[in-house]
Amino acid sequence: MSFLDLLGALLTAVAVLGYVNYRLVRLPDTIGITAMGLLVSFVLVLAGNAIPGASEWARTLAGRFDFSALVLHGLLSVLLFAGSLHVNIAELARMKLQVFVLSTVGVLLSTLLVGCGAWAMFRALGTELPLRWCLLFGALISPTDPIAVLGVLKTVGVPRSLEVEIAGESLFNDGTGVVAFLVMLGIATGTQEPTLASVGLLLAEEILGAVLLGLALGYAAFFMLRGVDSYPVEILITLALATAGYSLAEHLHVSAPITVVVAGLVIGNHGAKRAMSEATRQHLFSFWDLIDQVLNLVLFGMVGLQLLAFAGHPASYLAAFLLVPVVLAARFASVGLPALVLGPWLKHRSPHGVKVLTWAGLRGGISVALVLSLPAFEGRDTFILGTYAVVLFSLLVQAPTLGWYLRRLGIGAAAPVDASASLQSRA
Repeated sequence: MSFLDLLGALLTAVAVLGYVNYRLVRLPDTIGITAMGLLVSFVLVLAGNAIPGASEWARTLAGRFDFSALVLHGLLSVLLFAGSLHVNIAELARMKLQVFVLSTVGVLLSTLLVGCGAWAMFRALGTELPLRWCLLFGALISPTDPIAVLGVLKTVGVPRSLEVEIAGESLFNDGTGVVAFLVMLGIATGTQEPTLASVGLLLAEEILGAVLLGLALGYAAFFMLRGVDSYPVEILITLALATAGYSLAEHLHVSAPITVVVAGLVIGNHGAKRAMSEATRQHLFSFWDLIDQVLNLVLFGMVGLQLLAFAGHPASYLAAFLLVPVVLAARFASVGLPALVLGPWLKHRSPHGVKVLTWAGLRGGISVALVLSLPAFEGRDTFILGTYAVVLFSLLVQAPTLGWYLRRLGIGAAAPVDASASLQSRA
């Protein structure tokens, strides 16, 4: 199969799924296309397991791709940049304590709880997986997906403070989650010394260096955007910023994910407000939304290929799907415990904030991207299937029922709020 064949098949799938979702399912476009792609790949996996030779074909095809290089050193840069464009720094400033705690302490706590919970669950099922690999799974599944969250918030009404808290935490926990994943990956593979001092120093170097680099690159691109009034050129500048900025950060040994998130915040705020015309803003954000949808389908297609090549025991499927309640319980505890401890200092706290943050913690392309980059080890396929199950539950159960859940709690707004508009102060 040639590259053109693959590209044609991918774009056809996006178009067909988008059409079916719009006509029948009517989920928000981003979530609907992604969820349907996930569901279709699941059906293909079930059908493929019943077809002789399908698994062998999938293993051969999967062997042609370096998933770690493609995901960690390619797709992840674009996915993170797309999410960062949608958050307003001014709105976040009023919720900075909540967002900071949830995206740092919350992610680390979730990583620990998911890892220990998964380890205990696997042992109860008679499967021995080392705790370090279970903690690595906890790191990759803890970040929530900002694009998926924003897609839901466009269709349901939530108080402004809670809306900003959900979306802001979702964006920043991506950067923290990826750094935690890389640290845990180093510990699990033996390339990182598992001491508190070494891990702390690495985190400080990665995060602080990334913030400075992201600011420098973001403002350099901002000044370039101010000098042109052509949306194709401006889109190319942002595309170069996301990809080349990510690559430069890797060469400088600072956190590439945080670099592109910070750069995206600069462009999504100062760039969109002061360096773009209205036409350019519309074209640029539409472009990045489309890119995100297509890349999410690419990622889920990769997962489907990996699962089709997976010839595991049925117990592996049971273990993977039992990870869904483990992740949900860890999410509830990781947002509830910080809220309990810091309650007196948290502003604009909704009485049902913990419940809403738990159910609005949607997983998506970031977790899929990270799990596909895992090296070969016993249990890798189970973690891929577990990630698939958690993301499927997020997009097909949590996302469609979030509006209903808000109404049940009595905190939904009278009319839906456009999250992207409320989180971006456009001139």
